Amino acid sequence: MSKTATGLRRVGRPALAALALLLAAGARADTLRVIDLAIRDARFQPTTLTVPAGEKFKLRVTNHGPGVEEFESVDLNRERIVPPGRSIEVYLGPLKPGRYRIFGDFHPATAQGEIVATEHK
Repeated sequence: MSKTATGLRRVGRPALAALALLLAAGARADTLRVIDLAIRDARFQPTTLTVPAGEKFKLRVTNHGPGVEEFESVDLNRERIVPPGRSIEVYLGPLKPGRYRIFGDFHPATAQGEIVATEHK
């Protein structure tokens, strides 16, 4: 018997099942809907981003400005720095229908917006 087969036998079926679940979860994360949000001139674009309620998604925030900005939402319990010329990914959802405020601490007067989760019928 090979070392690999012996090692698999030692690991056992519960561990292999757990590994399979982790791999499946990773595959599902790659198939999430990607929704883009831009930061230009210290403003979120669009200022109102509509997303489907009840669905997980990946928000890709790209900072097109010359300075650092932040994607923050107390409503969504998220806070991430977005360096200039870079993108970050924020996994969100499933959200209940409603409005979720977003803002940037570096430009609080202009970096304001909201994510609106709506039910699609």
